Amino acid sequence: MGHPVSVRLERDIQTTLEEAARERGIGLSTYLRELAAQEARRLRRERIRAQSRAVAEYVAATPEAQAFFDDWGFDDWGTPAADPARR
Repeated sequence: MGHPVSVRLERDIQTTLEEAARERGIGLSTYLRELAAQEARRLRRERIRAQSRAVAEYVAATPEAQAFFDDWGFDDWGTPAADPARR
């Protein structure tokens, strides 16, 4: 179970969110939890993608990193080769 969070909303924003929650047949708290969870997942995916881009840029710019990938038999997409003989 998570920790409670208190949020102060402007009345028109709260009304809009309550209507959206009601349309889904859930309470405002549940709706806000779902929105927060979706945003947290989006932020995590964004962070992972940024880190992956940083690794790809490093590998592309660094001969030692390229050699490491070549030694391990990775293809151009960073996926290990299916053929063990390539290693």
